[in-house]
Amino acid sequence: MRPPILFPLFADIRTLPGVGPKLEKLIAKVAGPLLRDLVLDLPVGVIDRSYRPRLAEAETGRIATAEVNVLEHLPPKVKHLPYKVRVSDNSAVMDLVFFHARADWLKQMLPPGSRRVISGRIERFKEQLQMAHPDHVVAPEEAASLPQHEAVYSLTEGLPSRVMAKAVRAALERLPVLPEWQDAAFRKTRGFEDFHAALMTAHAPVHEADLSPQTPARQRLAYDELLANQLALTLIRAHLRQDKGRSITGDGRLKAKAIATLPFALTDAQLGALAEIEADMKSPKRMLRLLQGDVGSGKTVVSLLAMLGAAEAGLQAALMAPTELLVRQHCATLEPFCAAAGVKLAALTGREKARERILTDLKAGKIDVLIGTHALFSEDVDFRDLGLVVVDEQHRFGVTQRMSLQGKGRADVLVMTATPIPRTLALTAYGDMDVSKIAGRPPGRQEVETRVMSADRLDELIHHLRLALDRGERAYWVCPLVEESEKIDLAAAEERAAMLQATLGLPVGLVHGKLKAAERDSAMAAFKAGETRLLVATTVIEVGVDVPEATIMVVEHAERFGLAQLHQLRGRVGRGKAKSSCLLVYHGALGETAKTRLQTLRETDDGFVIAEKDLELRGPGEMLGRRQSGEAEFRLADLAAHRDLLAAAHDDARLVLAQDPQLQSTRGQVLRVLLYLFGRDEAVRYLRTG
Repeated sequence: MRPPILFPLFADIRTLPGVGPKLEKLIAKVAGPLLRDLVLDLPVGVIDRSYRPRLAEAETGRIATAEVNVLEHLPPKVKHLPYKVRVSDNSAVMDLVFFHARADWLKQMLPPGSRRVISGRIERFKEQLQMAHPDHVVAPEEAASLPQHEAVYSLTEGLPSRVMAKAVRAALERLPVLPEWQDAAFRKTRGFEDFHAALMTAHAPVHEADLSPQTPARQRLAYDELLANQLALTLIRAHLRQDKGRSITGDGRLKAKAIATLPFALTDAQLGALAEIEADMKSPKRMLRLLQGDVGSGKTVVSLLAMLGAAEAGLQAALMAPTELLVRQHCATLEPFCAAAGVKLAALTGREKARERILTDLKAGKIDVLIGTHALFSEDVDFRDLGLVVVDEQHRFGVTQRMSLQGKGRADVLVMTATPIPRTLALTAYGDMDVSKIAGRPPGRQEVETRVMSADRLDELIHHLRLALDRGERAYWVCPLVEESEKIDLAAAEERAAMLQATLGLPVGLVHGKLKAAERDSAMAAFKAGETRLLVATTVIEVGVDVPEATIMVVEHAERFGLAQLHQLRGRVGRGKAKSSCLLVYHGALGETAKTRLQTLRETDDGFVIAEKDLELRGPGEMLGRRQSGEAEFRLADLAAHRDLLAAAHDDARLVLAQDPQLQSTRGQVLRVLLYLFGRDEAVRYLRTG
């Protein structure tokens, strides 16, 4: 049950005065549908209205406030021109400019001969001072109501700044005074105000500096959100650990057969990760482990050996991948090893012809290892005895999906990601999991030479590409968009493919997200088989595509990609014996962040170093993909700026729950309020009511 003290904050925003259905939609789009969302939606800017010059001395481009006489109205002679109202403060004359305005409304607001206080941005047009659509127009006796400093909030088309600010103020008026959930000694050390005061301070910035994540008010609020996150993950973890697992112990015979057919020896890092996984599987508690490894570090082999361990114990294993393309690829990679071990492998996707037969065999226990998309967890998929679930590409699956995975029997769960995750993110998004790392690259993996070049040298690049393709090499060419967008003038994949085909005189493959799965698979198969030697693609090839013969990766508009994404793309080459290269092509002048990104890629190929740098440059939401992750969605915390607070919140949550696992104490009861306030209700379900 949600605590009654929070009821006012969980009212819909349409309960605010002046918010009708149209405004409700716009505000909800920016902040969310509840008053709680509005009070937690902090300002992104501040307008200073304290500059009050004589008009003759006003600086153009600045927000200024002035008391003026209304001289005359100048309606437009031609329909599409603006309406002007001429005003003066006795030092100079200025035009107030209005587009698509109603004359009667303007005459009522600015009657000729009256005095008015106006505030807005001063501009100069053909030597004439002007102010387009003043932000405020009031009578002199109401001038005290003009805010000296005005908070600016995130907006969307059709939502005026003043309307949004007014809605936030109205929501704040309904904010109840909440009990204190932070540890008293910690608050004192940090010099934090109480929650209510901190929120009011954060919503009333005076200078740009007040928007910094390092202000005491914003730090206090960030800590609250991080504490809610850490409490929730710790509770979920404790709940999952309570679930009875079982001890899964193999005798090693199937693993030995598979290892004998490997074309390389396992690295120490791989063996270390496998030992951690096997120790978890042997334990009677359920495993929930994250296996992190850089592109091509050999995670798939480790997961295969873990699945064979389950098969040795007479249980089934499932491997879940995000796309059909990856399911097919995993099948092709693992089939020979499973055959050598005498283990039955099958695939299940949304478009499997033999679906009924596979489901029958699965239920009868005739399939040992099943590989599939999320179709694996449909209602009709019934395992005889599922012992281990492996999930590939973690950032596509959030906490909620992890919990539903474990609903299929008493299976252990191993999650793999090729996106190295900075420690900060690992704590906030995967704090409910144990982590194994495979560091370094496997033997035989080539270093990829990385070069950065301007699009001005495209002709030169295409000339070298032709020479390489003539030598029988294979290449990827990655474009960021599928179709020309009017707003963003990018080289579209379709146009680029046509241009390269015409210039090179060679067949060019094309893969993008809007292709039907069958067309995409056949384009990939043709490239894998060498029928096409150049594949133009969008970032659908970022994850897991394995063509050892590909030696060249061209990324066009590299300045538009994130660091981790560029690192993933680079990992598609350097998988065979030949020397490989990655060419990062940028268009136009490079900004500082883009320059740092591309420079980092030139200097290192360590995914963990790159991940930390990416977090620093971009922030967490973008890194994990806000909608995809479902876990990295923070409103008040900035993971790059608040790392020290995260560590403190992590320790605080563990300590609280160690002493008070059901949150029954005085502080525990108040922490329940915190969990509800920040929408971490899923964790509250694991507490016995009290």
